[in-house]
Amino acid sequence: MSEPEAPLDARANEAANTAELLAAAREALERYHEVHTDDDGALTFRHAEVPCAVQAMQLAEGLTVLSLTCVVAWDLPDDDQLAKSAAERAGQGLFGTLGVVRTERGMDVTLRYAFPAAGMGPTPLSTMLMLVVSTASQLRTELLDAVDPRSR
Repeated sequence: MSEPEAPLDARANEAANTAELLAAAREALERYHEVHTDDDGALTFRHAEVPCAVQAMQLAEGLTVLSLTCVVAWDLPDDDQLAKSAAERAGQGLFGTLGVVRTERGMDVTLRYAFPAAGMGPTPLSTMLMLVVSTASQLRTELLDAVDPRSR
């Protein structure tokens, strides 16, 4: 049995809430970055060498969140010690969850963070977003230094 479809006004309200939150995120990010809006509405930008994407979603009425995903590194050597180091670093972070994915080309590392952001002003919102992307950039530097210390 499928769930009943949400009434049209509820879907319109959800779309308005997520659009409003993405507009606020865009304003907050444009203080520091050039921001692009993708066809699906996601915001994309680069912090140093780290590509990032921001999406908004309403989890429940009154709970709209921003989800930030940063691609920290890609095609790293498939090295157990490096994966262990990333996992240990993940346990130390307050702003985001690290993911390590093994591919045929090596390992990819992402940092994801979601938080309720409705009602936040531009300054606190930009602070939260910059805490996450700064963590991603720092982690990228650490991982690349572990792979090749001469990269600095």
